[in-house]
Amino acid sequence: MPQPPHQYSAIEPDAYAPSLKRLRQLTKLLDNAITIPGTKAGIGLDPLIGLLPIGGDVLGVILSCYIILEAARLGVSRATLGKMVLNMIIDGLVGAVPVLGDFFDFAWTANTYNIQLLEESLKFPTQNKKADRWFILGVFAGLLLLAIVLIALPVILISMLWKALTGS
Repeated sequence: MPQPPHQYSAIEPDAYAPSLKRLRQLTKLLDNAITIPGTKAGIGLDPLIGLLPIGGDVLGVILSCYIILEAARLGVSRATLGKMVLNMIIDGLVGAVPVLGDFFDFAWTANTYNIQLLEESLKFPTQNKKADRWFILGVFAGLLLLAIVLIALPVILISMLWKALTGS
């Protein structure tokens, strides 16, 4: 007996597997690439590239955006996309604070949280109403704005610190 067409997504559930595998690999690379011996804790590329002044956090956000955009393509709901974006905003904004943000990046694994949200959402795809294109466009615009803020915030903080140190 043929299966009825998938109600909310143009992507069949069998097509989730390759996308999820790719997203899990990216998440492991970003959040937990190297396990610290004797612990369950790991270090990924996201906190390491966050150490690069100004552009590091932006690059981390860009890589994390891919996970959210793929989740939207897979047909997750607005609520799930909203939670994923919130995780990334927290990661990006706190991570942009010099030194403190770098320590935070090691502990806050937003990409791992986002993959968990995606997987939970895909367990019951017929219960989710797929986000519309305008919502996805809004999310993308918001993430672009976040990237701009992540560039501007350290520049402003460094400028303020420089003025305080030089007295000018």
